[in-house]
Amino acid sequence: MLRQYELVERVLAYAPDADEAMLNRAYVYTVQKHGTQKRASGDPYFSHPVEVAGLMTELKLDQETIMTALLHDTVEDTLATTAEIERLFGANVARMVDGVTKLSKIETMSENERAAENLRKFLLAMSEDLRVLLVKLADRLHNMRTLHFIRSADKRRRIARETMEIYAPLAQRVGMYEYMREMQLLAFQQLEPDAYATITGRLESIRAAGEGQVDAIALQIKQSLAGSGMRVEVAGREKHPYSIWKKMAERHVSFEQITDIMAFRVLTETDADCYAALGVLHRTWQMIPGRFKDYVSTPKINGYKSLHTSLIYNNAMRVEVQIKTREMHRTNEYGLAAHWAYKQGGAKPDGQVGWLRDLVEILDSSNDAEELLENTRMAMYQDRIFAFTPKGALFQLPKGATPIDFAFAVHTNLGAAAVGAKINGRHVPLRTALTNGDVVEIIRSRTSEPQLSWLSFAVTGKARAAIRRAVRQKERAEVAATGRKLYDEIIERLPTKIGKKALAEAIRRLKLNNEEDLLVAIGQARVSDRQVMEALVPGSAAQVPEEDWPRQQYAIAVRGLSPGAAFTLAPCCHPVPGDRIVGLRRPGMGVEVHSIDCLELASGVDADWIDLSWDARTDGAIGRIRAELYNRPGTLAEMAGIFGKNHANVVNLEMTQRENPFHTYVVDLEVRDLAHLTRILSALRASDAVAQADRI
Repeated sequence: MLRQYELVERVLAYAPDADEAMLNRAYVYTVQKHGTQKRASGDPYFSHPVEVAGLMTELKLDQETIMTALLHDTVEDTLATTAEIERLFGANVARMVDGVTKLSKIETMSENERAAENLRKFLLAMSEDLRVLLVKLADRLHNMRTLHFIRSADKRRRIARETMEIYAPLAQRVGMYEYMREMQLLAFQQLEPDAYATITGRLESIRAAGEGQVDAIALQIKQSLAGSGMRVEVAGREKHPYSIWKKMAERHVSFEQITDIMAFRVLTETDADCYAALGVLHRTWQMIPGRFKDYVSTPKINGYKSLHTSLIYNNAMRVEVQIKTREMHRTNEYGLAAHWAYKQGGAKPDGQVGWLRDLVEILDSSNDAEELLENTRMAMYQDRIFAFTPKGALFQLPKGATPIDFAFAVHTNLGAAAVGAKINGRHVPLRTALTNGDVVEIIRSRTSEPQLSWLSFAVTGKARAAIRRAVRQKERAEVAATGRKLYDEIIERLPTKIGKKALAEAIRRLKLNNEEDLLVAIGQARVSDRQVMEALVPGSAAQVPEEDWPRQQYAIAVRGLSPGAAFTLAPCCHPVPGDRIVGLRRPGMGVEVHSIDCLELASGVDADWIDLSWDARTDGAIGRIRAELYNRPGTLAEMAGIFGKNHANVVNLEMTQRENPFHTYVVDLEVRDLAHLTRILSALRASDAVAQADRI
């Protein structure tokens, strides 16, 4: 652990104008506040914030960041308050400490909800001051280094999973690859201990068998470049164990089939030297086609710059080579922290604003804990492609991104108005996957609005969050309109006219916020007609004869209706558990349950719409599919075999079209849920007997 004078000397070495007295005060304050608290390792608790501050000094960060690192756990784990921190150390430090501090445990929150709310609080603080992120990453890195001291294996895995899913990607997004690699390695060790032990053991065996091989190859690379008059530094290393494991999983190969487990770094003086060195290496050794990447002319979204190539060394071994300048290397390893500019007048580093703005939009759009965590992970994972607008503006997107993702990346309003797209001048569906270098033109309409079906192919967190928000707003407006009709019917039964004062009092009695919330609650059947009448005019519900209330017909398996209300599953769309559903209620009839994207809903303008969801007791339903089979012997039997293997009972089968070389069948199947039906469709589409299979 760093002593007080050692920490202060480190700061003064790169920031001679720093306030020595203030740094000493922060150090003493954290030691006093944490007092006799111990960590799982048995060390004094204050050793942790001191080590985090030491990590910040390695990045040569400013005085306020060092003080925040020292104080970051005092509000959460001691009797210190944010107000006291502000009085002693200033408003900026207090704000950053509060940003790093987790929320107090709220008993009514689930673990996921608490994680999401802590993430929300942290991301909002980070959007105001990115130094909060740097302290949080150093805090998490030091906690991962001491994770093995925690006795509970479940707790270790939970922390490791959170690190792998949230903090390592965050480190990557700000270009702090050293932090990212160490976090991934330590998390990998906890999450996949057997795989970790196997891969590290194999690497040790290779190292022992080819002792000095990495150094020998590095020397040969350096000599080949020196022979062309270039002054370079060359260093080699084995690939990161987690990187090897990830490659094995993605390619479905064994360790023996991973050929490029060695990587080499060439450091040059200028950008021009990078390209010159690349030319020398490609002339000296055969390069592997498709493995060259130029991140110098087109940097990654986090500012990463380098030339990547893979070579075949000595006609047998594949090696990866990264070529960059020394300045690029410094920036690549420590990213945002390497060119932090607070001490040069407060300007924030370039290249970080866009993705951070996306995260803040996701915070605003996410409806619940699961959605926030899902969209944040999507926004931070990094395997990316490059696409251009017709005017040449460059946008980086995840692999698998579609024109819808591109449109929302350009601007939320453009995404919302999209109706079509052109890729490289050719009209394509909005679900078309983009590839590197595509020029994308979005076709829009003033009357267009986001569609729920877009979620099936949108992959960016920003796009998915915006689509969900727009769909929710539309659904809320529709439910409120239904609620208005029902509300008008309710007040007609009352013995007196209702004014604004009575309405406001009813909203208060029902513990709602405003009139719109009341209409939505009525439309969703969260409050009954009797409850609304009683809230508006106490005692009025008792005056309505019993026979005037709707009669219950039979039990239901969907939520959102009064217990026992009648319903039928619509034969037009055959909703199954897992579909988002809505109910149509017409006068004198039971509720008809439709899938949310059913085309027949357009005819329900004269009906009341009810927001529904499947009850946990639901035990399957009948799904309907259309299958086009090739007209040859055995194809119908093969389709029936697929149904049997997937444990789906055929309720009805009808040939609807006979047109060589295809026969089209409509099949009703008993399925457990949407996932079950989707698996059956996937199996049909994979069959040589089936030309096309879709759900009706």
